[in-house]
Amino acid sequence: MAGMSDLFDAHPYQDRYPVQRGLPEQGRPKAEILAELREMAALENQAWETGQCSGTMYCGDLDHYAFLTEAFGLFAHQNALQRDMCPSATRFEGEIIAMALDLMHANAIEGTEPAGLVTSGGTGSILQAMLSYRDHARATRGITMPNIVKPETAHPAFVKAAHLFGLELRVVPVDPATTLVDPAAMAARIDENTIAIIGSAGNYPYGTIDPIADLSDLALARGVGLHVDGCLGGFILPFGEELGYAVPPFDFRLPGVTSISADTHKYGYGLKGTSSLLFRDKALRNAAYFYVLDWSGGKYFSPGMEGSRSDGLLASAWASLVATGRAGYRAHAQEIFATCAAMVDVVREHPQLRLVGSPTFVFAFTSDDFDIYHVADRMKTRGWRFNGLQYPDGLHLAVTRPQTRDGVVDRFRTDLADAVAYAQEQTGSAESTAIYGGIPGGLTADVSTFIESVMEQIMDAHQSVPAPR
Repeated sequence: MAGMSDLFDAHPYQDRYPVQRGLPEQGRPKAEILAELREMAALENQAWETGQCSGTMYCGDLDHYAFLTEAFGLFAHQNALQRDMCPSATRFEGEIIAMALDLMHANAIEGTEPAGLVTSGGTGSILQAMLSYRDHARATRGITMPNIVKPETAHPAFVKAAHLFGLELRVVPVDPATTLVDPAAMAARIDENTIAIIGSAGNYPYGTIDPIADLSDLALARGVGLHVDGCLGGFILPFGEELGYAVPPFDFRLPGVTSISADTHKYGYGLKGTSSLLFRDKALRNAAYFYVLDWSGGKYFSPGMEGSRSDGLLASAWASLVATGRAGYRAHAQEIFATCAAMVDVVREHPQLRLVGSPTFVFAFTSDDFDIYHVADRMKTRGWRFNGLQYPDGLHLAVTRPQTRDGVVDRFRTDLADAVAYAQEQTGSAESTAIYGGIPGGLTADVSTFIESVMEQIMDAHQSVPAPR
């Protein structure tokens, strides 16, 4: 594990700026601080402005970011928990939820009243959804030993939810060719204590969309909830459908879908820190309530897990949705889907590479001829940043607006051809393996210990200051 502290070049600024090892006695001039921050931001923007970074910067428009920053700044100091002083939070949150519900065809719902929450991100939405299912099932079905059933490809946040909330987690493998879950296999894992099943639209590894219509039928037949994780695809797939792409229904048009998560901070092009969690029936949302009635500080209550929140995040998410509009989202989706198709064609130019699943706005590939992480190693030297996959080892690229810029697909063609040639020549282990999940096959019982050691050293690096010289 030697050198792990330098894995992410944790202290690249130590020779450029002063290092704070404690709270300074005298504050620095604000203009000086802002100049320093502008320099850092400009340097770090170079990592994604080329369009060679998977996901991460979904918008990539500095003018849009400046607009969101101004919207955020106007309300950043306000607390969304205190609506008597900050009624703007009610406008922003209510309209964000209304727009998201409209996008997910909540107008098709009959017999219940749809509702939602704005959370801190995709993990926050998933955690809150699972907590709501747990408490609602306890109150309405008397379930005290709840379980949830998820495809292997569904996000690790569901594993985190099970860990935090005492849920039994049942994981169903996916078809290795299609990367989709088999509804029959899901059905076999449901019992009288199942509170919810999960499907992805699309999943993180491959961007593929589980058979949500079949899962909807299954949820109705077995009387369980169905959460659709649209954190990644929720704000792009609907516009792909409007454009005529083969996007199957995954939203509230399917009667068995009881909740949906969709991140405004991904393809909604908002700032990091907001996501929408939508419910078919507000009775399920109401299960998210938390309150303490006998505290000396007064009766405390919050609508979900979070307490104080910056109204600025609500303002910026609202501003992004309103400024972009359906036409804007459609236009961006058209460019992203077309760019993804063009990059997929580049991958197909190489018989040594094999696509995994059916690409959407995300494409994933592996190789049966060589260690695919050698491709990542080589592409990294050309400024590309892929996400690593495992089981099988692979790479994916979530196409975002920066990839739609002129010249990016051509660079991808040139650099990938070079990387494939490089990978064919390699006989040793790839450098990227340890980072991208490539745990050696012989590690079994010690994997947890290994990962904990890696995490500890990464956290120590991320939360440290450089050693004095």
